[in-house]
Amino acid sequence: MACLNIFQEDSAKARNEQEECTFDGTVDRHGRPAVRARTGTWVTGILLLVNQGLATLAFFGVGVNLVLFLTRVLGQDNADAANNVSKWTGTVYIFSLLGAFLSDSYWGRYKTCAIFQVIFVIGLVLLSLSSYIFLLKPKGCGDKDFPCGSHSTFEIAFFYLSIYLVALGNGGYQPNIATFGADQFDEDSPKESHSKVAFFSYFYLALNLGSLFSNTILGYFEDEGKWVLGFWASAGSAILALILFLFGIPRYRHFKPSGNPLSRFCRVFFAAIRKWKVEIPTEEEELYEVDGDDCPGNGRRKLLHTEGFKFLDKAAVVTENDREKEDKESHSSWRICTVTQVEEVKCILRLLPIWLCTILYSVVFTQMASLFVEQGAAMKTTLFGFHIPPAGMSSFDIVSVAAFIFIYRRVLDPFVARLKGTKARGLTELQRMGIGLIIAIMAMVAAGIVECFRLKYAQKDCPHCESSSSMSIFWQIPQYVLIGASEVFMYVGQLEFFNDQAPDGLKSFGSALCMTSISLGNYVSSLLVTIVMKFSTRDRMPGWIPSNLNKGHLDRFYFLLAALTMADFGVYIVCAKWYKSIKFEGKYEDANGKGSDEVIV
Repeated sequence: MACLNIFQEDSAKARNEQEECTFDGTVDRHGRPAVRARTGTWVTGILLLVNQGLATLAFFGVGVNLVLFLTRVLGQDNADAANNVSKWTGTVYIFSLLGAFLSDSYWGRYKTCAIFQVIFVIGLVLLSLSSYIFLLKPKGCGDKDFPCGSHSTFEIAFFYLSIYLVALGNGGYQPNIATFGADQFDEDSPKESHSKVAFFSYFYLALNLGSLFSNTILGYFEDEGKWVLGFWASAGSAILALILFLFGIPRYRHFKPSGNPLSRFCRVFFAAIRKWKVEIPTEEEELYEVDGDDCPGNGRRKLLHTEGFKFLDKAAVVTENDREKEDKESHSSWRICTVTQVEEVKCILRLLPIWLCTILYSVVFTQMASLFVEQGAAMKTTLFGFHIPPAGMSSFDIVSVAAFIFIYRRVLDPFVARLKGTKARGLTELQRMGIGLIIAIMAMVAAGIVECFRLKYAQKDCPHCESSSSMSIFWQIPQYVLIGASEVFMYVGQLEFFNDQAPDGLKSFGSALCMTSISLGNYVSSLLVTIVMKFSTRDRMPGWIPSNLNKGHLDRFYFLLAALTMADFGVYIVCAKWYKSIKFEGKYEDANGKGSDEVIV
């Protein structure tokens, strides 16, 4: 009997461990608390990483050569084609804000990802059909030697409908898939919290591997005029990504949407303005907060009070009028707000300066797809008789990203953790983002030095600037490698930072901030080039970035970017030292009592 009792106790213990629910409040597809053993973790995490890789391959299979499609197939000139591609790319990132809003407010991340992936697939299928049926006429057109004929207004409109459906689908899906992947790991569990941090690194790696295939294999076929093959391959990749995504339905963990954040923000500001004459109590316990585990406006966990933005604290001050209303059980959310709702607004206000400092980094990053390519085209692009496409040099960036993700996670981070004498992460997200800015400065200096030597060995009278320098294009490798290394520290750190520091009801919005940073980086880069050319073309000078780079000074533009990034780094350090981390009830522990996450230099 004793043996039987022991066996029954062990069985009950094992069953209890198997039925243990997550600590962070996630639910399964039926809305019940998620059982740790049967949901989430790397089973769904790997599924979402593969999904991201395939979706990225599909998106860049269209985007990487879209400017060539517009010039060769639709007959647009270079300026119009470049302008249309910029509008299309910017629209992708604008749609990311829409996807984040719908996810955080109403649909939840799973439903948002599924709907926008379906739109993405529809757009790619329509693009493939329109190219095959309408646009690639006469047959065999679309390469660099055989442009296509004219097209009707309906055919052009159908084409634009399809590519903007692609933009809508990818834009709405991107900010949510990273956050949804992070949702599969319980951050309140010591073991799963480390996996959650690792997920963002592997997520960025999957993104780069997907773009590597589209930039090389698909890019080659499309450059040869095989547009239908390239587009159908993209559509097939997107369909496979959607099937894999749906395959994980039984195991996904979900967070419930928390309602419209705009109304919550407006209530806080409105309540604070109404009470602008009210004195703030000296004890923060006197500020208003609701009882219970759930807190309106946050979705799951309460936020603890932090110093700063004192004016907003007035929204949580309980006045005599509020007490009378409370006695009558008729509290108005426009008169008084909880501490959690106030802290949610404070959190976003603290994130914005950090986010603004990342925009200039994105200006540096965008040079890889523009000026780096033009610089490479003006160098020696042959090796043992083989032509090396200048855009193909971005492969070194992707290889660098993969290498530095491994170096950081397996070597650098554990080494720093041992130096600090802690089992936690070695470098904070803010420290990594600061390192990313430093490496970006090095990349621009390296690009400027290469350009100085390229000009030294250039043929000054080259009319087209194609392979016009005897300097090999492989001298660009250092600048591509440095950009790749900076991405690992900046963009991966940025993803982790915004996901960790955004309130529970705004996690997708945090990921969308990363995408809008890249979008604004493109616009600021275009504006900066315009300003530089305006001032450098005075007195009949060709300017720093003329059509013939041999007559310009691209090196000065690179050094200018290095100087601007250095100034941005100085501002970033000030913002990072000022920043105070978000504090969740029951989770936050801070030895120094400041709650700051600082960059140490």
